[in-house]
Amino acid sequence: MKLKDMNFELDYLELDEEFYDLSQPTPLEEPYLISFNSTLAKEIDLDEDTRNDPLLVELLNTSYKPDSSKYFSMCYAGHQFGSYAPRLGDGRVSNLGKISQWNLQLKGSGETLYSRMADGRATIKSSLREYLIGEMMYHLGIPTTRALAIIGSKTKIIRDQIENAGIILRLSRSWIRFGSFEYFYYTKAFDKLQMLADYAIKESFSHLENKQDKYLKMFEEVVYKTAKLVAKWQAIGFCHGVLNTDNMSIEGLSIDYGPFSMLDDFNYNYVCNHTDKIGRYSYGEQPNVVYWNLTMLAKAFSPLANTQEMNKILDSYGESIYPNAYIDEMRLKLGLELKENEDIDLIRELIGTLQDVYVDHTLFFRTLSSYDGDREALFDIVMEPVVLDQWLNLYDNRLKKETLSNNQRHKKMLQINPKYILKNYMLDEAIRKVQNGDCTMVDELLYIASHPFDDLPQYEKYASDTPEVYKNIGLSCSS
Repeated sequence: MKLKDMNFELDYLELDEEFYDLSQPTPLEEPYLISFNSTLAKEIDLDEDTRNDPLLVELLNTSYKPDSSKYFSMCYAGHQFGSYAPRLGDGRVSNLGKISQWNLQLKGSGETLYSRMADGRATIKSSLREYLIGEMMYHLGIPTTRALAIIGSKTKIIRDQIENAGIILRLSRSWIRFGSFEYFYYTKAFDKLQMLADYAIKESFSHLENKQDKYLKMFEEVVYKTAKLVAKWQAIGFCHGVLNTDNMSIEGLSIDYGPFSMLDDFNYNYVCNHTDKIGRYSYGEQPNVVYWNLTMLAKAFSPLANTQEMNKILDSYGESIYPNAYIDEMRLKLGLELKENEDIDLIRELIGTLQDVYVDHTLFFRTLSSYDGDREALFDIVMEPVVLDQWLNLYDNRLKKETLSNNQRHKKMLQINPKYILKNYMLDEAIRKVQNGDCTMVDELLYIASHPFDDLPQYEKYASDTPEVYKNIGLSCSS
C-alpha cells in the first residue's frame, strides 16, 4: 500500500461531538525526515519504499491529508499529580483515523481546542525520545504505542530554551484513557459515559460485547492489564515520570512518553521527572500510584458497574494481581521455572541488595544470565560485593530445586534480560547530532531498540554501565 492509497476509518467521529473537536493543524517550516520505522510500516502494509515517498514528510507536516481522513482531537480530563483537571484533551495532537486496527495521530501538529494557551508543538528532543522508546518497549515485550516516522523543522518554539519543533506519526490500538471516562463522569453526562464504554469495548474488548455485566468485566480486564504492565515496568527498570490518569491507557499500554527514564544504577526511590518534588511518580511508587489511578477509574465507572464488585477487584490488585504479576516477571529474570513459596523472600532480598550494592540494573541482570557459580563477573560490576555475596548464597540454594541445566537457564535468561536498553545519555547524544544536522545515530538507536537481546559487536559500548556523570539524572516535562 502506498501513502496515497491509505483508507482511514473514522468510527470515533460517529460519537457525539463532545467527544472530539475537528482540528486545524498548521505545517512546520522547512520540514525534513529524521527517521522512518520500516519495521512498523510492514505491520500496516505500507510499501517498502515509503521512506522515499515525498508524501511521507507532507503527511506528517499536514500539508498532505488523505481524502478518507479528517483531523480531530480527542476530549478527556484527568487527575494530574493528584488534582483533578476537568478538561485536558489532545493539546498538540491531530488524529487521522484508523488503518488496520491502528489509530494514527500526529503529535506536535499545532494548536487545538484543548491546548490551554499552549502552542500545540513538540520539540525535536521530546519527539525523538518518544519515537525511539516506543520501539524499544515493543521489542522488550512491553505493551506500548509506537511511532512510524519523525520529522524536524526550522520552526522555533520556546520551552526551557528556544528549540526547533518536530512531529511524530504515532500509532496505537486505542487512545482511550482513564481520563476519557473521568470527563463524562464529572460532567454527569452518564449517557455519554456509556457511549464511551461501548466504544471502548467494541475497539479493545470485543469479546465482552454480548456479556452480562460487560462494564464490570471490562473494568476487571483493565485492572489485570494495567497490573501486568506496571509489573513489566518494574522488572525492566522503566520509570514513566508522569502517571496522571490522562496518561493511563484503557488497554494497558505504555503511552505519552515524557520525562521517562530507564534505571541506570538501581535506585528504588529514583525520580526521573525533576518537577516531581515529592516523588509521587518515583520508580518505587509506580505500582501504588497506578492503584490510585485505578480507584479513580472505578469512581468514573460507578454509574455503569457495581461499586462493591469493583472494590473487590481493586482489593485483589494489591493482594494478588499485581504481586503475582511482578513475582512472575522476576522469576523469569532469575531463570526460575518452578514456583516456590521462598521466591517472594528471594526477590525481596534481591531488591534490597540491588539498592545497597550500587550496580547498573540492566548490566546486573544480563551478567546474572550467564552465572554458573563463579561470582567474579558479578563482583566486578558492584561496589559492595560482600552484600551481593550474601544474596547469591540464597540464589544458589534456590537454584538447587530447579531441573534446568545451567546452559538451559542461561539461554532463557538471555532472552528475558536485555543486553541493550536506550538510556538517556544515548538519546541525548542522538538528539545533539540531529540538532547539528546528523540523523544517522537515530537509525542506529532504532536498530539497537529492535534488537535488545542480541550481541551487536559494533554497539558493544552501549552494553556497559552508564557513565557516572549521566547516571539517574532528572528530566523536564517541558516539550
